[in-house]
Amino acid sequence: MSYGIEFVPGNINVKQVVKYCKLAESKDIDFAWITNHYNNRHCYPTLAAIAQGTDTIKMGPGIMNVFTDTPAAIASFMCTLNEISDGRAILGIGPGDLSTLPKLAIAPSKPVGRLKEGVEQIRKLVAGEEIKKTGSMEFFDYDGAKLTGVELPGKKGIPVYIGAQGPKMLELAGTIGDGSLINASNPKDFQAAIPIIKAAEEKAGRKGHDVGAYTAMSIDRSEKKARNAAKIVAAFIAAGSPPPLLARHGLDAGNVAKIKDALARFDFKTVGGLVGDAEIDAFTIAGTPEIVKQKCDDLTAAGVTQIIFGSPLGPDMVTSIRLLGKYIV
Repeated sequence: MSYGIEFVPGNINVKQVVKYCKLAESKDIDFAWITNHYNNRHCYPTLAAIAQGTDTIKMGPGIMNVFTDTPAAIASFMCTLNEISDGRAILGIGPGDLSTLPKLAIAPSKPVGRLKEGVEQIRKLVAGEEIKKTGSMEFFDYDGAKLTGVELPGKKGIPVYIGAQGPKMLELAGTIGDGSLINASNPKDFQAAIPIIKAAEEKAGRKGHDVGAYTAMSIDRSEKKARNAAKIVAAFIAAGSPPPLLARHGLDAGNVAKIKDALARFDFKTVGGLVGDAEIDAFTIAGTPEIVKQKCDDLTAAGVTQIIFGSPLGPDMVTSIRLLGKYIV
């Protein structure tokens, strides 16, 4: 089992992210994943700052996509980050945020095919290949593209983790990914997802896939404070979940509709009253160190091999990182 931690350089600045990554590193957390949203501080310079400010923790975007960034740009950045960090770069990449892309006048069409081609071209570029036009690619049929002014990682390459939720993306993750990043905190979701990944992995003749649980984490010595800190995150996840996912967790669709409506009105007081234990337990890991430890053990038993401590972490970020390091890692 390995452990990762997520930071969002939107509610905290870059210097704070680096400080928290140093603390996470001192607690033997293995990976730092930095979110990528156009309206926040950019993950590229944030990751470069982390690389220079740490010694052992691996780091990467969590996650990039090939709608807003081209495979060539991503490959160039990842090689640069790998050089700065002395070989600690990892790439989290996925289909793109379907709620954000339309706001940027980007039609998120054919995300699976686009991502598959993008990863193929990234790997070729990172390996130092000159990519010739083939006529067989729909999105990224490069014609003479090659990285010439960056230090390449060599045979080791750069690990690629696929952000996956639906069955087709989970299958793609098992087929081409070194690992997967699955936004879920509950064993039920992994009991559904992991068999799809494993079947695809076996069919592709691959081994060693790292199944990452990208959890919504909230830990504190006070269970009440931890669960209160998780309410808004649970609300947003519930509001964005399709009916089959709500049914999987036995949630009241009518109550979730009320949560969604309150969020749309920015009425967070009403949201707080509507989000109950059912939503918190379905979509987050929230509680005391003992409760969090048990829930992490449940994820391990379900087949997860990397647990990522994601937002909000808890009512106090420094306290949360220290508790995670002492009791979970």
